[in-house]
Amino acid sequence: MSRIGKRPIPLPAKVTLALNGQQVIVKGPRGELSRVLPPEVSITQEENTILIQRRNESRPARQRHGLCRTLVANMVEGVDQGFTKKLEIQGIGYRAQLKGQTLVLSMGYSHPVEIPPPPGITLEIEDNQGKKVQQGTIILVSGIDKELVGNLAAQIRGVRPPEPYKGKGIRYSGELVRRKVGKTGKK
Repeated sequence: MSRIGKRPIPLPAKVTLALNGQQVIVKGPRGELSRVLPPEVSITQEENTILIQRRNESRPARQRHGLCRTLVANMVEGVDQGFTKKLEIQGIGYRAQLKGQTLVLSMGYSHPVEIPPPPGITLEIEDNQGKKVQQGTIILVSGIDKELVGNLAAQIRGVRPPEPYKGKGIRYSGELVRRKVGKTGKK
């Protein structure tokens, strides 16, 4: 039995769940998410909890049991509280700014890199004191869909990943970048 898959998902008071066959629709104060689950798993709601169970003991059913439970739990958490990823820019002359909703990154290339957010995702820029500004070095990616938030944060980080010699680039908040020693001169 999957250790993750057999755990029940608590349903907060402000969140509602609607089942339409294998389609799961979760509504909450921040919005609405829906997903179609594979046919190997079944979903039931008992009062304030959601249970995900396998229909049989086949290999695909066992593989998808814990995955489906985690996906539904992330949907519930997203419409209730939302998700946020924080990125930090390090390096002289590197900065980010917002033009409307579009993020414009100046990362040492010959051109600025523009990244428009997908629908449902908001981008904000903070300074070191945590105040919202138009231009700075801390980027907040937030939304209700954990997958979209993570993908956009990875796309932003991919513009200039942190390099191991000087540590310059875009990194996740709290990410540890292993540093390398540079060349040494002749003796």
